[in-house]
Amino acid sequence: MKKSLLFTLFLLIFSFTSYAHQQSTAYLTLEQQTSHTLSLTGSWQASVTDLDKAINFDKNQDNVITWHEITSQQQAIFNYLNSHFNVLQQELSCKVAFKGELSVNNHFNQSYIHVPLNVDCPSESSITINYTALFELDQHHQAIAAIANSSRVFTENTPKQVINFKEQSFITTFVEYVQQGILHIWMGTDHILFLIALLLGCVLVRKQGQWQRVESKKQILVDTAWIITAFTLAHSMTLTATAMNIISPNTRWVELGIALSVLFAAINNIWPMIVRLGWITFCFGLLHGMGFASVLGELGLSNEYQLMSILAFNLGVEIGQLVILAICLPLLMLLRNNPWYKKAIMPAGSVLIAIMAIQWSIERF
Repeated sequence: MKKSLLFTLFLLIFSFTSYAHQQSTAYLTLEQQTSHTLSLTGSWQASVTDLDKAINFDKNQDNVITWHEITSQQQAIFNYLNSHFNVLQQELSCKVAFKGELSVNNHFNQSYIHVPLNVDCPSESSITINYTALFELDQHHQAIAAIANSSRVFTENTPKQVINFKEQSFITTFVEYVQQGILHIWMGTDHILFLIALLLGCVLVRKQGQWQRVESKKQILVDTAWIITAFTLAHSMTLTATAMNIISPNTRWVELGIALSVLFAAINNIWPMIVRLGWITFCFGLLHGMGFASVLGELGLSNEYQLMSILAFNLGVEIGQLVILAICLPLLMLLRNNPWYKKAIMPAGSVLIAIMAIQWSIERF
């Protein structure tokens, strides 16, 4: 029984750490140009690591990829994207052209290859985009797309999507951004593990220098509600302020701060420094909100409903967070009844989370 409980918690944590925030991500940006036909100009950005798996830049096998090795494979990059990205309009293929030189930039401290591209279609009617790049190498790959007034995420399960260039309705835009908010919280391992680290201690209380199980389920729900409310209020504030350009935090330091917040929450379960977590959760929530906003910035905001887009995305984050809470809290309430929960299960889970947080902190520093 003890082993099965430990194994259950390990699987729960491992399932969240296996891909999410570190998963393969590309960015597709296309802006509509003024024309009697449909003309889109933008770029596709994919990490050097991902494209190396598809094209093999390191021809001399010295484990160092140089800019010369990348540019020498420019045509191979164009050919690869051309075979994995096509646009249809009324069953006719639109012209996809690669105009300009490759360049490099960074997303979340990873080097990305910037591929300029143009899409020309005969009319301004809706188009169907089929994106399959890198799915054959990583089933968890995703492409975050900002196309004219639409924000989409292409995955292995949703490689084909229709883009309508007519004015989007309020309801359509609202639903779209709610969905993106839900997807982001579910794909953000660091946000999830921060919540789990907090929840691990919500079913226990510190007495006489030791962790003891909380007898009252009502008390557990009240304590959890306070923590989740503090986190929600904080990240809602900074998500909105950052998305509206009221504040402009440095993404690198925000990501490092988020990793350190996860590390603190995990270590605090093992060596308690702060027992009442409301205010510290609020402070860390401010950082997480800036992290959410960085993804919303990649998606772009609806031109017609900018404020609503922010609020809808935030609502999606809250819905996704509540789903995680609904899954984890009942399980932890059940596990707390076993004496091994406070002795081994909670400490072991916290150690696993701390290890992941240390890895992120090193990567993001």
